[in-house]
Amino acid sequence: MTSQKPTVVNAAEHRHAIADGVGPKSESAGAKAVFVRTMFARIVPRYDLVNRLMTMGLDRQWRRETAALVRPSGAVALDIATGTGDLAIELARQGARRVIGADFCDGMLRAARSKAVRLSPNFTGALDFVGGDATNLPFRNSTFDCIVNGFMLRNVTDLAASFAELARVLKPGGRLACLDLTPPRGLGHGVLGFYIGTIVPLLGGVVSGDYRAYRWLGQSLRPHPDAEAMAALMRAAGFNEVGYRLIGMGTVAIHYAIKSHLPERSDQPRNIPSGERVADHGRGAA
Repeated sequence: MTSQKPTVVNAAEHRHAIADGVGPKSESAGAKAVFVRTMFARIVPRYDLVNRLMTMGLDRQWRRETAALVRPSGAVALDIATGTGDLAIELARQGARRVIGADFCDGMLRAARSKAVRLSPNFTGALDFVGGDATNLPFRNSTFDCIVNGFMLRNVTDLAASFAELARVLKPGGRLACLDLTPPRGLGHGVLGFYIGTIVPLLGGVVSGDYRAYRWLGQSLRPHPDAEAMAALMRAAGFNEVGYRLIGMGTVAIHYAIKSHLPERSDQPRNIPSGERVADHGRGAA
């Protein structure tokens, strides 16, 4: 795979979402946080069902892959922006000794707790769900052996601050994996963009009754950094061995990295097959 120029995040795209009546009412971080929290609170009842439908069930496999990348067996793990708890439960299933699922939406946390009791009675002792914001985590430095998040990055108010917080609470040598949509590129850009921007909002609107919430999904990709730019943000936060896998026909990325005290290397990315990309020289996280 050849290196591609990172997408430049354009504030005008975010202003378009505001003018379109889809996103927050202003460009401030506070307005976006309130908008995202309120939006997720509205769609809690049908959140899982819409996820299954719009990904054709593939989101479960993507979460399994994300959890496996951080090697959770025996670890103390954090799932930030846990939503209804799917990734937190998967970490427990893959052998994590203790899992904290954190989210800033109370409705999502209630759903996560209920799901954990219902679906994973053998793991409930290892699972806790708490309130927490990715830009200001309520944990001490170097608390966790590994951290994951699913579909969080597009919704945080400050990516750089969020990665800095994740690095702060992760132990040296700890592993991070982030699952999220990424702006589609290449020949399928038009078709995949149409699916995410038009079909998914219609599907989400019919199933959840909230068309506006799922239209935000497509709008939130417009100012969102592409995979290369996201990797650069992770390196800037102090992560090493940064890489990503493109899945879902290039619409989804799993970003991964390791926290290290070693100085960052300046080597060029190496090419590897099957849609996976290492964004600085070193062994992969898998």
